Amino acid sequence: MTEDSRNEGNGLCRGPAAQSPGAPEKPAAPAASAGAPPGPAQNEPPQAAAGGGAASGEPLTGGGAGAAPPEADEPEPGGGPAIGPAPGTRTAVYAVTLQGLKIAGIIAAGLSGDLYAPERLAPHSPPGTRFYATFLELLAGTFNAYRGHVAVAATGLMVRAIAPHLKDKKTDPAVVSLGQDGRFAVSLLSGHLGGGNDLARAVAELTGGTAVINTATDIESKPSLEVLARDCRLAIEDFSKLPPVSRVLAEGGKVPLYDPDNFLAPRLVEWRRYFPPIAESSAFDETAPGHPRTPSVYVDYRLRPFPREALVMRPPALALGVGCHRDLQLSDLTGLIDKVLSDSLLSPLSLALISTAEIRASEPALQELARRYSLPLVIQSMEALAAVQTPNPSDKVFEKIGVFSVCEAAARLAARMGPLLVPKRKNSKATCALALMNY
Repeated sequence: MTEDSRNEGNGLCRGPAAQSPGAPEKPAAPAASAGAPPGPAQNEPPQAAAGGGAASGEPLTGGGAGAAPPEADEPEPGGGPAIGPAPGTRTAVYAVTLQGLKIAGIIAAGLSGDLYAPERLAPHSPPGTRFYATFLELLAGTFNAYRGHVAVAATGLMVRAIAPHLKDKKTDPAVVSLGQDGRFAVSLLSGHLGGGNDLARAVAELTGGTAVINTATDIESKPSLEVLARDCRLAIEDFSKLPPVSRVLAEGGKVPLYDPDNFLAPRLVEWRRYFPPIAESSAFDETAPGHPRTPSVYVDYRLRPFPREALVMRPPALALGVGCHRDLQLSDLTGLIDKVLSDSLLSPLSLALISTAEIRASEPALQELARRYSLPLVIQSMEALAAVQTPNPSDKVFEKIGVFSVCEAAARLAARMGPLLVPKRKNSKATCALALMNY
């Protein structure tokens, strides 16, 4: 692994959107009983740990005393590799002058962020301020530790400060700069995926100023597909396909959409005239009328012959149930799972979670599998597994652990009893099955 009424949506895009760096931090949600998959369609998360092992569901939060930046949060579960920056949820706010310190303090308080100021301003700084000697050296250490940065400083200073640390739009945090009068909050970096535009708006609201946003789709009041993908937990397969789609939208053109399961379409109702649906009969037949020959968007969990110019988004649609022997190697799992996904023409980016029996919750290979692919490991009780009827019960498994099925039952439980797409497959060390999430 490298990496029906559905007309009202599947639940992924009807819940709360992903938190932007400008929003107040959300309290940790309480743990729910095992078997419930993650996602906004249910108020409480499962007993899952992003990175493996049974856990309470409490997220790690940044912060801490002293000048050191907070540690990064665990990745968001589901939907393959995370879309957007990986730093923690906190925002760093920087003052560089005495005049800017007051407004920086207001912003830091309003955003529940960490305030940084020069050491020479210590006598004038509010409690909890973190101090630095050299701003450029400080930013080298904090840049990747925060989800957002706000500097009450000249835009040119921030451009020079962040330039050595830039990587790409998928991982760079949001950066906003504003003058010490607070009149204009300029979104400098990661306006969409990183939440820079939202952060600029939040800062402007706190200062009574104006957010300066220059991204083309925002100026033209068109949707940002990368933001919608992030909010709906859709994994973008190839980011190089995104700019042509965004360019068509910014110029007022239409982008054909293939989304048979309504993972994205419910969020595009306001702009539906720009996203004509692609019929199933023409979606994959290049000779058919209506087959897209311009940039298009395809949302699907299956491996299919997508058009060359299609922006493919992968929904977190698959629950992976796993059973295994003790003390197996990670390769015993990945070899099996890779083959099953490939043979079944299913995308690994559409894996939403891994589900297994409570007696295997501490198995190192399973925990490493979850960590490697940034998927939550959902733990099922033996009682819950025993209650699920499956197509391939095993007397041998029942004799050993008291249930007739692990992988098939675990997959269906985690999928909210969604149907099995792939029944039990096995090698000498492990079994796996795949169920379609019932959002």
